[in-house]
Amino acid sequence: MVFSSHLFIFWFLPLTLIFYYFLKKRWRNGWLTLVSYLFYGWANPLFVLLMFLSTCIDYFCGLALMDFPKKGVTPPLLVRGGERTKKQKWAVALSVIANLSLLSFFKYANFGIENWNALVQQFLSDDSWLLPSLHIVLPLGISFYTFQSMSYAIDVYRGDARGITSFVDFACYVSMYPQLVAGPIIRFQEVAKQLRNREHTLDKFARGISFFVLGAAQKILLANPAGMVADWSFDTPDRLPLDAWFGLIAYSFQIFFDFAGYSNMAIGLGLMIGFTFPKNFDFPYKSLSITEFWRRWHISLSSWLRDYLYIPLGGNRKGTGHTYINLMLVMLLGGLWHGASWNFLIWGAIHGCFLVTERWIKERQLVSIKWPVYIKWGYTYLVVIIAWVFFRAPSLSAATDYLSSLIGTNNTAETSQMISAILYTPYHLLSLTIGAVVIALAPGAYRWTRELTTPKWIILLLLFTISIMALTTQSYNPFIYFIF
Repeated sequence: MVFSSHLFIFWFLPLTLIFYYFLKKRWRNGWLTLVSYLFYGWANPLFVLLMFLSTCIDYFCGLALMDFPKKGVTPPLLVRGGERTKKQKWAVALSVIANLSLLSFFKYANFGIENWNALVQQFLSDDSWLLPSLHIVLPLGISFYTFQSMSYAIDVYRGDARGITSFVDFACYVSMYPQLVAGPIIRFQEVAKQLRNREHTLDKFARGISFFVLGAAQKILLANPAGMVADWSFDTPDRLPLDAWFGLIAYSFQIFFDFAGYSNMAIGLGLMIGFTFPKNFDFPYKSLSITEFWRRWHISLSSWLRDYLYIPLGGNRKGTGHTYINLMLVMLLGGLWHGASWNFLIWGAIHGCFLVTERWIKERQLVSIKWPVYIKWGYTYLVVIIAWVFFRAPSLSAATDYLSSLIGTNNTAETSQMISAILYTPYHLLSLTIGAVVIALAPGAYRWTRELTTPKWIILLLLFTISIMALTTQSYNPFIYFIF
Protein backbone atom coordinates (compact mmCIF):
# COMPACT_ATOMS: atom_id res chain seq x y z
CA MET A 1 0.00 0.00 0.00
CA VAL A 2 1.35 3.42 -0.91
CA PHE A 3 0.32 6.88 0.27
CA SER A 4 -0.38 8.09 -3.27
CA SER A 5 -3.20 5.63 -3.94
CA HIS A 6 -6.98 5.80 -3.82
CA LEU A 7 -7.04 2.90 -1.37
CA PHE A 8 -4.91 4.76 1.16
CA ILE A 9 -6.35 8.25 0.70
CA PHE A 10 -10.06 7.39 0.63
CA TRP A 11 -10.23 4.24 2.77
CA PHE A 12 -7.25 3.41 4.96
CA LEU A 13 -6.48 6.93 6.21
CA PRO A 14 -10.06 8.10 6.99
CA LEU A 15 -10.94 4.87 8.80
CA THR A 16 -7.66 4.94 10.74
CA LEU A 17 -8.22 8.52 11.89
CA ILE A 18 -11.89 8.04 12.75
CA PHE A 19 -11.19 5.10 15.03
CA TYR A 20 -8.05 6.74 16.43
CA TYR A 21 -9.94 9.79 17.70
CA PHE A 22 -12.93 7.72 18.75
CA LEU A 23 -10.82 5.52 21.04
CA LYS A 24 -9.69 6.51 24.50
CA LYS A 25 -6.16 7.77 24.93
CA ARG A 26 -4.78 4.54 26.42
CA TRP A 27 -5.92 2.50 23.39
CA ARG A 28 -4.61 4.78 20.66
CA ASN A 29 -1.05 3.42 20.46
CA GLY A 30 -2.45 -0.09 20.25
CA TRP A 31 -4.73 0.94 17.39
CA LEU A 32 -1.82 2.59 15.56
CA THR A 33 0.23 -0.58 15.98
CA LEU A 34 -2.59 -2.73 14.60
CA VAL A 35 -3.22 -0.59 11.51
CA SER A 36 0.52 -0.19 10.95
CA TYR A 37 0.93 -3.96 10.83
CA LEU A 38 -1.99 -4.11 8.40
CA PHE A 39 -0.38 -1.39 6.28
CA TYR A 40 3.00 -3.13 6.26
CA GLY A 41 1.63 -6.60 5.63
CA TRP A 42 -0.65 -5.53 2.80
CA ALA A 43 1.85 -6.62 0.11
CA ASN A 44 3.27 -9.65 1.96
CA PRO A 45 1.96 -10.68 5.42
CA LEU A 46 5.16 -12.65 6.10
CA PHE A 47 7.11 -9.38 6.31
CA VAL A 48 5.17 -8.61 9.50
CA LEU A 49 6.74 -11.57 11.28
CA LEU A 50 10.24 -10.25 10.62
CA MET A 51 9.39 -6.79 11.93
CA PHE A 52 7.74 -8.35 14.99
CA LEU A 53 10.91 -10.37 15.66
CA SER A 54 13.07 -7.24 15.46
CA THR A 55 10.64 -5.44 17.78
CA CYS A 56 10.73 -8.22 20.38
CA ILE A 57 14.53 -8.39 20.39
CA ASP A 58 14.99 -4.67 20.97
CA TYR A 59 12.18 -4.45 23.50
CA PHE A 60 13.68 -7.15 25.73
CA CYS A 61 17.17 -5.74 25.25
CA GLY A 62 15.76 -2.44 26.50
CA LEU A 63 14.29 -4.14 29.56
CA ALA A 64 17.66 -5.73 30.27
CA LEU A 65 19.34 -2.35 30.04
CA MET A 66 16.91 -1.06 32.69
CA ASP A 67 17.35 -4.21 34.82
CA PHE A 68 13.76 -5.33 34.19
CA PRO A 69 11.80 -2.70 36.16
CA LYS A 70 8.56 -3.74 37.84
CA LYS A 71 5.24 -2.93 36.21
CA GLY A 72 4.08 0.58 37.07
CA VAL A 73 7.56 1.72 38.10
CA THR A 74 9.13 4.50 36.05
CA PRO A 75 12.29 3.06 34.48
CA PRO A 76 15.57 4.77 35.33
CA LEU A 77 17.44 7.10 32.99
CA LEU A 78 20.99 5.83 32.76
CA VAL A 79 23.73 8.34 33.53
CA ARG A 80 25.47 9.60 30.41
CA GLY A 81 29.06 8.48 30.35
CA GLY A 82 28.56 6.33 33.43
CA GLU A 83 29.77 2.81 33.96
CA ARG A 84 27.70 0.02 32.46
CA THR A 85 27.32 -3.51 33.76
CA LYS A 86 28.22 -6.57 31.71
CA LYS A 87 24.52 -7.33 31.33
CA GLN A 88 23.91 -3.88 29.87
CA LYS A 89 26.84 -4.20 27.49
CA TRP A 90 25.63 -7.60 26.35
CA ALA A 91 22.09 -6.26 25.89
CA VAL A 92 23.10 -3.40 23.60
CA ALA A 93 25.51 -5.69 21.74
CA LEU A 94 22.72 -8.23 21.17
CA SER A 95 20.45 -5.51 19.80
CA VAL A 96 23.06 -4.23 17.35
CA ILE A 97 24.19 -7.70 16.24
CA ALA A 98 20.65 -9.03 15.84
CA ASN A 99 19.45 -6.06 13.79
CA LEU A 100 22.53 -5.96 11.59
CA SER A 101 22.34 -9.74 11.11
CA LEU A 102 18.73 -9.54 9.93
CA LEU A 103 19.57 -6.64 7.64
CA SER A 104 22.68 -8.36 6.29
CA PHE A 105 20.95 -11.66 5.59
CA PHE A 106 17.94 -10.27 3.77
CA LYS A 107 19.73 -7.46 1.98
CA TYR A 108 23.27 -8.65 1.32
CA ALA A 109 23.30 -12.48 1.33
CA ASN A 110 22.56 -12.76 -2.39
CA PHE A 111 25.13 -10.06 -3.16
CA GLY A 112 27.78 -11.93 -1.20
CA ILE A 113 26.93 -15.25 -2.85
CA GLU A 114 27.03 -13.75 -6.36
CA ASN A 115 30.43 -12.19 -5.78
CA TRP A 116 31.83 -15.33 -4.14
CA ASN A 117 30.68 -17.45 -7.07
CA ALA A 118 32.18 -14.97 -9.52
CA LEU A 119 35.55 -15.25 -7.76
CA VAL A 120 35.33 -19.06 -7.73
CA GLN A 121 34.60 -19.19 -11.45
CA GLN A 122 37.43 -16.77 -12.15
CA PHE A 123 40.19 -18.43 -10.13
CA LEU A 124 39.09 -22.02 -9.40
CA SER A 125 38.10 -24.85 -11.67
CA ASP A 126 36.30 -26.77 -8.91
CA ASP A 127 32.56 -25.98 -9.02
CA SER A 128 32.10 -27.62 -5.63
CA TRP A 129 33.06 -24.28 -4.10
CA LEU A 130 30.06 -22.58 -5.68
CA LEU A 131 27.24 -21.55 -3.35
CA PRO A 132 23.57 -21.94 -4.29
CA SER A 133 21.49 -18.81 -4.81
CA LEU A 134 19.00 -18.29 -1.98
CA HIS A 135 16.48 -16.16 -3.94
CA ILE A 136 15.81 -14.02 -0.86
CA VAL A 137 12.96 -11.52 -1.11
CA LEU A 138 13.91 -8.14 0.35
CA PRO A 139 11.29 -7.04 2.94
CA LEU A 140 9.99 -3.53 2.35
CA GLY A 141 11.58 -0.86 4.50
CA ILE A 142 13.87 -3.23 6.42
CA SER A 143 16.75 -0.73 6.19
CA PHE A 144 14.59 1.91 7.86
CA TYR A 145 12.95 0.03 10.70
CA THR A 146 16.09 -1.91 11.70
CA PHE A 147 18.04 1.35 12.07
CA GLN A 148 15.11 2.84 13.95
CA SER A 149 14.61 -0.11 16.27
CA MET A 150 18.34 -0.43 16.91
CA SER A 151 18.60 3.24 17.90
CA TYR A 152 16.29 2.53 20.85
CA ALA A 153 18.72 0.24 22.66
CA ILE A 154 21.63 2.54 21.84
CA ASP A 155 19.81 5.64 23.11
CA VAL A 156 18.83 3.92 26.36
CA TYR A 157 22.37 2.55 26.80
CA ARG A 158 23.93 5.98 26.29
CA GLY A 159 21.48 7.66 28.65
CA ASP A 160 19.98 9.78 25.85
CA ALA A 161 16.47 8.43 26.46
CA ARG A 162 14.49 6.73 29.17
CA GLY A 163 13.48 3.17 28.34
CA ILE A 164 9.91 2.05 27.85
CA THR A 165 8.12 -0.78 29.65
CA SER A 166 5.00 -0.96 27.50
CA PHE A 167 5.46 -3.41 24.64
CA VAL A 168 2.53 -1.87 22.76
CA ASP A 169 4.07 1.61 22.93
CA PHE A 170 7.40 0.30 21.70
CA ALA A 171 5.77 -1.69 18.90
CA CYS A 172 3.93 1.48 17.92
CA TYR A 173 7.26 3.32 17.69
CA VAL A 174 8.84 0.68 15.46
CA SER A 175 5.87 0.05 13.19
CA MET A 176 4.25 3.48 12.92
CA TYR A 177 2.87 3.48 9.36
CA PRO A 178 3.60 7.12 8.38
CA GLN A 179 7.36 6.57 8.27
CA LEU A 180 7.62 2.77 8.37
CA VAL A 181 8.77 1.79 4.87
CA ALA A 182 10.63 4.88 3.65
CA GLY A 183 11.43 7.09 6.62
CA PRO A 184 12.31 9.56 7.83
CA ILE A 185 14.32 7.47 10.29
CA ILE A 186 12.89 8.43 13.68
CA ARG A 187 15.16 7.96 16.68
CA PHE A 188 13.59 6.87 19.91
CA GLN A 189 14.83 9.92 21.81
CA GLU A 190 12.93 12.15 19.34
CA VAL A 191 9.52 10.62 20.08
CA ALA A 192 9.91 8.99 23.51
CA LYS A 193 7.85 11.62 25.30
CA GLN A 194 5.31 11.77 22.48
CA LEU A 195 4.65 8.04 22.79
CA ARG A 196 3.63 8.55 26.40
CA ASN A 197 1.81 11.86 26.00
CA ARG A 198 1.28 13.99 22.90
CA GLU A 199 -0.82 16.98 22.08
CA HIS A 200 -3.70 16.84 19.60
CA THR A 201 -4.92 20.19 18.32
CA LEU A 202 -6.94 21.40 15.36
CA ASP A 203 -4.02 23.56 14.19
CA LYS A 204 -1.69 20.57 14.31
CA PHE A 205 -4.16 18.43 12.37
CA ALA A 206 -4.67 21.17 9.78
CA ARG A 207 -0.94 21.54 9.30
CA GLY A 208 -0.73 17.78 8.89
CA ILE A 209 -3.27 17.93 6.07
CA SER A 210 -1.27 20.67 4.34
CA PHE A 211 1.97 18.68 4.61
CA PHE A 212 0.27 15.61 3.18
CA VAL A 213 -1.27 17.49 0.25
CA LEU A 214 2.00 19.22 -0.60
CA GLY A 215 3.86 15.92 -0.45
CA ALA A 216 1.26 14.19 -2.60
CA ALA A 217 1.52 16.97 -5.19
CA GLN A 218 5.31 16.65 -5.22
CA LYS A 219 5.02 12.91 -5.77
CA ILE A 220 2.16 12.74 -8.27
CA LEU A 221 2.57 15.95 -10.26
CA LEU A 222 6.38 16.29 -10.31
CA ALA A 223 8.14 13.04 -9.43
CA ASN A 224 6.05 10.71 -11.58
CA PRO A 225 6.42 12.64 -14.87
CA ALA A 226 10.14 13.10 -14.22
CA GLY A 227 10.43 9.40 -13.51
CA MET A 228 8.90 8.50 -16.86
CA VAL A 229 11.46 10.66 -18.65
CA ALA A 230 14.30 9.17 -16.61
CA ASP A 231 13.16 5.60 -17.28
CA TRP A 232 12.92 6.14 -21.03
CA SER A 233 16.35 7.70 -21.11
CA PHE A 234 18.07 5.09 -18.94
CA ASP A 235 16.31 2.16 -20.60
CA THR A 236 17.08 3.28 -24.16
CA PRO A 237 20.33 1.84 -25.53
CA ASP A 238 22.75 4.07 -27.43
CA ARG A 239 21.02 7.30 -26.47
CA LEU A 240 22.09 10.72 -27.75
CA PRO A 241 24.07 13.01 -25.40
CA LEU A 242 21.26 15.56 -25.10
CA ASP A 243 18.78 12.80 -24.27
CA ALA A 244 21.17 11.38 -21.69
CA TRP A 245 21.58 14.74 -19.92
CA PHE A 246 17.85 15.42 -20.08
CA GLY A 247 17.09 12.00 -18.59
CA LEU A 248 19.70 12.44 -15.86
CA ILE A 249 18.35 15.83 -14.82
CA ALA A 250 14.86 14.31 -14.84
CA TYR A 251 16.07 11.53 -12.53
CA SER A 252 17.57 14.08 -10.15
CA PHE A 253 14.12 15.71 -10.00
CA GLN A 254 12.37 12.38 -9.64
CA ILE A 255 14.39 11.11 -6.70
CA PHE A 256 14.12 14.43 -4.89
CA PHE A 257 10.40 15.00 -5.33
CA ASP A 258 9.67 11.31 -4.80
CA PHE A 259 11.49 11.07 -1.48
CA ALA A 260 10.88 14.62 -0.25
CA GLY A 261 7.23 14.20 -1.17
CA TYR A 262 7.01 10.94 0.76
CA SER A 263 8.74 12.57 3.75
CA ASN A 264 6.30 15.48 3.71
CA MET A 265 3.36 13.07 3.56
CA ALA A 266 4.85 11.10 6.46
CA ILE A 267 5.37 14.26 8.51
CA GLY A 268 1.81 15.31 7.75
CA LEU A 269 0.36 11.93 8.75
CA GLY A 270 2.36 12.10 11.97
CA LEU A 271 0.92 15.52 12.79
CA MET A 272 -2.60 14.20 12.24
CA ILE A 273 -2.07 11.70 15.07
CA GLY A 274 -0.17 14.09 17.33
CA PHE A 275 3.46 13.23 16.45
CA THR A 276 6.04 15.78 15.39
CA PHE A 277 8.70 14.25 13.13
CA PRO A 278 11.97 16.00 12.19
CA LYS A 279 12.63 17.59 8.81
CA ASN A 280 14.21 15.22 6.28
CA PHE A 281 15.06 17.59 3.40
CA ASP A 282 16.21 21.20 3.36
CA PHE A 283 16.58 22.35 -0.26
CA PRO A 284 19.51 20.01 -1.04
CA TYR A 285 19.84 21.15 -4.67
CA LYS A 286 20.65 24.66 -3.45
CA SER A 287 23.84 23.38 -1.83
CA LEU A 288 27.17 25.02 -2.72
CA SER A 289 29.31 22.01 -1.72
CA ILE A 290 28.97 18.28 -1.22
CA THR A 291 29.47 18.84 2.50
CA GLU A 292 26.47 21.17 2.53
CA PHE A 293 24.49 18.74 0.38
CA TRP A 294 24.74 16.09 3.09
CA ARG A 295 23.46 18.53 5.68
CA ARG A 296 20.37 19.02 3.53
CA TRP A 297 19.70 15.62 1.86
CA HIS A 298 18.04 12.73 3.74
CA ILE A 299 18.85 14.46 7.01
CA SER A 300 17.56 11.62 9.17
CA LEU A 301 19.97 9.13 7.57
CA SER A 302 23.01 11.43 7.45
CA SER A 303 22.52 12.44 11.10
CA TRP A 304 21.98 8.78 12.06
CA LEU A 305 25.24 7.77 10.39
CA ARG A 306 27.01 10.69 12.03
CA ASP A 307 25.79 9.99 15.57
CA TYR A 308 25.81 6.18 15.51
CA LEU A 309 28.78 5.50 13.23
CA TYR A 310 31.01 8.48 12.46
CA ILE A 311 31.32 9.78 16.02
CA PRO A 312 31.73 6.31 17.63
CA LEU A 313 34.53 5.62 15.09
CA GLY A 314 36.29 8.68 16.44
CA GLY A 315 34.88 11.38 14.20
CA ASN A 316 37.48 14.11 13.81
CA ARG A 317 39.00 13.58 17.26
CA LYS A 318 41.84 11.24 16.28
CA GLY A 319 43.74 13.26 13.74
CA THR A 320 43.35 14.22 10.12
CA GLY A 321 44.07 10.81 8.63
CA HIS A 322 41.51 9.04 10.82
CA THR A 323 38.95 11.73 10.00
CA TYR A 324 39.33 11.10 6.27
CA ILE A 325 39.12 7.34 6.77
CA ASN A 326 36.01 7.74 8.91
CA LEU A 327 34.36 9.95 6.30
CA MET A 328 35.07 7.47 3.53
CA LEU A 329 33.93 4.51 5.61
CA VAL A 330 30.67 6.20 6.58
CA MET A 331 29.87 7.11 2.97
CA LEU A 332 30.74 3.63 1.70
CA LEU A 333 28.48 2.08 4.32
CA GLY A 334 25.84 4.71 3.54
CA GLY A 335 26.01 3.66 -0.11
CA LEU A 336 25.78 -0.01 0.82
CA TRP A 337 22.80 0.77 3.09
CA HIS A 338 20.89 1.82 -0.02
CA GLY A 339 21.44 -1.44 -1.83
CA ALA A 340 23.60 -4.51 -2.27
CA SER A 341 25.50 -3.70 -5.45
CA TRP A 342 28.81 -2.25 -6.56
CA ASN A 343 26.95 0.70 -8.02
CA PHE A 344 25.84 1.86 -4.58
CA LEU A 345 29.36 1.43 -3.21
CA ILE A 346 30.71 3.57 -6.06
CA TRP A 347 27.99 6.15 -5.41
CA GLY A 348 29.04 6.31 -1.77
CA ALA A 349 32.73 6.42 -2.73
CA ILE A 350 32.16 9.40 -5.04
CA HIS A 351 30.50 11.38 -2.26
CA GLY A 352 33.12 10.24 0.24
CA CYS A 353 36.00 11.36 -2.01
CA PHE A 354 34.51 14.81 -2.48
CA LEU A 355 33.75 15.16 1.24
CA VAL A 356 37.37 14.31 2.04
CA THR A 357 38.68 16.62 -0.68
CA GLU A 358 36.56 19.56 0.47
CA ARG A 359 37.65 19.06 4.07
CA TRP A 360 41.31 18.78 3.01
CA ILE A 361 41.10 22.01 1.00
CA LYS A 362 39.35 23.84 3.82
CA GLU A 363 41.80 22.69 6.48
CA ARG A 364 44.79 23.83 4.42
CA GLN A 365 43.11 26.99 3.15
CA LEU A 366 44.36 26.20 -0.35
CA VAL A 367 41.69 28.15 -2.18
CA SER A 368 41.99 31.90 -1.81
CA ILE A 369 39.69 32.72 -4.74
CA LYS A 370 36.10 33.50 -3.79
CA TRP A 371 34.22 31.64 -6.48
CA PRO A 372 30.86 33.01 -7.61
CA VAL A 373 27.82 31.28 -6.17
CA TYR A 374 26.77 29.88 -9.54
CA ILE A 375 30.18 28.17 -9.94
CA LYS A 376 29.87 26.53 -6.54
CA TRP A 377 26.32 25.48 -7.24
CA GLY A 378 27.20 24.15 -10.69
CA TYR A 379 30.08 22.08 -9.32
CA THR A 380 27.92 20.60 -6.55
CA TYR A 381 24.95 19.78 -8.76
CA LEU A 382 27.20 18.25 -11.42
CA VAL A 383 28.90 15.94 -8.90
CA VAL A 384 25.53 14.95 -7.41
CA ILE A 385 23.89 14.05 -10.72
CA ILE A 386 26.94 12.21 -12.08
CA ALA A 387 26.84 10.12 -8.91
CA TRP A 388 23.11 9.56 -9.51
CA VAL A 389 24.06 7.61 -12.67
CA PHE A 390 25.47 4.81 -10.49
CA PHE A 391 22.50 5.08 -8.13
CA ARG A 392 19.96 4.68 -10.95
CA ALA A 393 21.66 2.34 -13.41
CA PRO A 394 20.76 -1.35 -12.91
CA SER A 395 24.38 -2.53 -13.28
CA LEU A 396 27.94 -1.27 -13.43
CA SER A 397 28.12 -1.81 -17.19
CA ALA A 398 24.86 0.11 -17.66
CA ALA A 399 26.29 2.99 -15.60
CA THR A 400 29.47 3.17 -17.69
CA ASP A 401 27.38 3.06 -20.88
CA TYR A 402 25.30 5.96 -19.62
CA LEU A 403 28.40 7.98 -18.76
CA SER A 404 29.61 7.34 -22.30
CA SER A 405 26.32 8.69 -23.61
CA LEU A 406 26.76 11.87 -21.56
CA ILE A 407 30.04 12.69 -23.30
CA GLY A 408 29.01 11.30 -26.68
CA THR A 409 31.55 8.49 -26.96
CA ASN A 410 29.04 5.67 -27.36
CA ASN A 411 27.72 4.37 -30.64
CA THR A 412 24.31 5.87 -31.36
CA ALA A 413 21.83 3.97 -33.49
CA GLU A 414 19.30 5.58 -35.81
CA THR A 415 16.49 4.31 -33.59
CA SER A 416 17.88 6.35 -30.68
CA GLN A 417 16.64 9.51 -32.37
CA MET A 418 13.07 8.28 -32.01
CA ILE A 419 13.25 8.71 -28.23
CA SER A 420 13.27 12.49 -28.64
CA ALA A 421 9.63 12.43 -29.69
CA ILE A 422 8.78 10.73 -26.39
CA LEU A 423 11.05 12.75 -24.08
CA TYR A 424 10.39 16.32 -25.18
CA THR A 425 6.63 16.48 -25.03
CA PRO A 426 4.96 19.69 -23.76
CA TYR A 427 3.71 17.77 -20.71
CA HIS A 428 7.18 16.59 -19.69
CA LEU A 429 8.84 19.92 -20.45
CA LEU A 430 6.18 21.79 -18.44
CA SER A 431 6.39 19.43 -15.43
CA LEU A 432 10.19 19.61 -15.32
CA THR A 433 10.10 23.40 -15.65
CA ILE A 434 7.66 23.63 -12.76
CA GLY A 435 9.90 21.27 -10.79
CA ALA A 436 12.92 23.51 -11.42
CA VAL A 437 10.95 26.57 -10.27
CA VAL A 438 9.83 24.76 -7.11
CA ILE A 439 13.40 23.70 -6.32
CA ALA A 440 14.76 27.21 -6.89
CA LEU A 441 12.03 29.44 -5.47
CA ALA A 442 9.55 27.50 -3.30
CA PRO A 443 9.60 28.49 0.41
CA GLY A 444 9.50 24.90 1.66
CA ALA A 445 6.72 23.01 3.40
CA TYR A 446 7.80 23.86 6.96
CA ARG A 447 7.80 27.61 6.39
CA TRP A 448 4.79 27.64 4.08
CA THR A 449 2.55 25.73 6.51
CA ARG A 450 3.34 27.80 9.61
CA GLU A 451 0.37 30.05 8.93
CA LEU A 452 -2.47 28.63 6.86
CA THR A 453 -4.55 31.44 5.37
CA THR A 454 -7.64 31.20 3.19
CA PRO A 455 -5.67 31.66 -0.06
CA LYS A 456 -3.34 28.86 1.01
CA TRP A 457 -6.28 26.53 1.68
CA ILE A 458 -7.59 27.30 -1.81
CA ILE A 459 -4.17 26.41 -3.24
CA LEU A 460 -4.14 23.19 -1.23
CA LEU A 461 -7.62 22.27 -2.44
CA LEU A 462 -6.58 22.86 -6.06
CA LEU A 463 -3.39 20.83 -5.62
CA PHE A 464 -5.30 17.97 -4.03
CA THR A 465 -7.95 17.96 -6.76
CA ILE A 466 -5.39 18.05 -9.58
CA SER A 467 -3.29 15.36 -7.86
CA ILE A 468 -6.26 13.00 -7.50
CA MET A 469 -7.25 13.59 -11.13
CA ALA A 470 -3.68 12.90 -12.26
CA LEU A 471 -3.48 9.82 -10.04
CA THR A 472 -6.57 8.44 -11.71
CA THR A 473 -4.91 8.58 -15.13
CA GLN A 474 -1.36 7.63 -14.16
CA SER A 475 -0.16 4.05 -14.35
CA TYR A 476 3.37 5.02 -13.27
CA ASN A 477 3.44 5.50 -9.49
CA PRO A 478 6.49 3.90 -7.83
CA PHE A 479 8.21 5.04 -4.63
CA ILE A 480 11.97 4.78 -5.18
CA TYR A 481 12.90 4.31 -1.52
CA PHE A 482 10.50 1.42 -0.97
CA ILE A 483 13.21 -0.90 -2.31
CA PHE A 484 15.72 0.24 0.30
